[in-house]
Amino acid sequence: MSSKPLPILPGATLGILGGGQLGRMFTIAARTMGYKVMVLDPDFASPAGKMADVHLQADYTDHGALRQLGAACAAVTTEFENVPAASLIELANHCRVSPGADAVAIAQDRSHEKSWLREHGFATAPFALVASEASLDAALTATGAPALLKVSRFGYDGKGQARVGTLEEARAAYREFGGQPCVLEGFVQLELEISVVLARSDAGECALFPVAENRHENGILDVSIVPARVPDALARQAREMARAVADKLGYVGVMAVEFFVAGGQLMINEIAPRPHNSGHYTLDACVTDQFEQQVRALCGLPLGDTRLLSPVAMVNILGDRWHDGGPHWDALLAHDNIKLHLYGKEAARPGRKMGHFNVLDADLPAALALAEKMRAAL
Repeated sequence: MSSKPLPILPGATLGILGGGQLGRMFTIAARTMGYKVMVLDPDFASPAGKMADVHLQADYTDHGALRQLGAACAAVTTEFENVPAASLIELANHCRVSPGADAVAIAQDRSHEKSWLREHGFATAPFALVASEASLDAALTATGAPALLKVSRFGYDGKGQARVGTLEEARAAYREFGGQPCVLEGFVQLELEISVVLARSDAGECALFPVAENRHENGILDVSIVPARVPDALARQAREMARAVADKLGYVGVMAVEFFVAGGQLMINEIAPRPHNSGHYTLDACVTDQFEQQVRALCGLPLGDTRLLSPVAMVNILGDRWHDGGPHWDALLAHDNIKLHLYGKEAARPGRKMGHFNVLDADLPAALALAEKMRAAL
């Protein structure tokens, strides 16, 4: 285990690869704490770039931009797992980088991630690796049908996956994905999905946020309910498993572990090496939110208190709402216990995450009821 680094204090410049909403919320947290922020993102309209001190509009593999970022920043992090691991390695020659390239390389490839989890004894849904069309028959036999065929890389929010019930359907989906490496995942008797967001320091200290219960729609997170309505023993087990994953990875930074609950048992679905959509409730409901925690972990500061101050329901706001004169913000903002967060994206598209809102109430059922009412009212 590496020794604890000297802390990076306010006034320093922090860098982030990626300029979406997670980068924007990191930038806001860092600037609130007194840091300068440099964002590297190719999009001129990047939400994080608008909030940063400097926006480098360049590709993530641009060596000149990476050198500029590494020279200017005391430390660099990332907001998404598909950043090239080679870019993180290059940056590590110039400044502190968290999370490290090794952990990101595992999490950004489903084949590697599933294999790594199995090798380290973590339960997952049945799966088989698909390296070619010829391997589909054996894979489908191993997982059973129906199953989900998922591309190994660059799939998220339901993209890059297809439900298949027969070998013919699997072959058609595989061809549609361009014959790239995939994972075939068998179905389980899913009771619910939960997640744990945590932060881990260089010294191996770990701070875990409360367990979130998550509902998805069309493969995209719709609602998170905190605390998750699961037995205490299951919540404790989820937190212990998430910490074990971080420890095995030697992870430094904020990460999320998503779980399936099936037959009262936990199975790991995915690892996200970054703050997570299901952790957005922390912005209003915890002593320390996940983005301040990301700053603290990146800078080698003591990790913040993760106590839940209030039960909360978080609702994603997607671009589908921008029609028929909506969204109807007046209905939402009429409630004094609702906190609205919009991401500053210029174009609203169906399925695109445009913002979220948190409903806080001492009574969790009341928070959830109001969240669902406002979800419909928007």
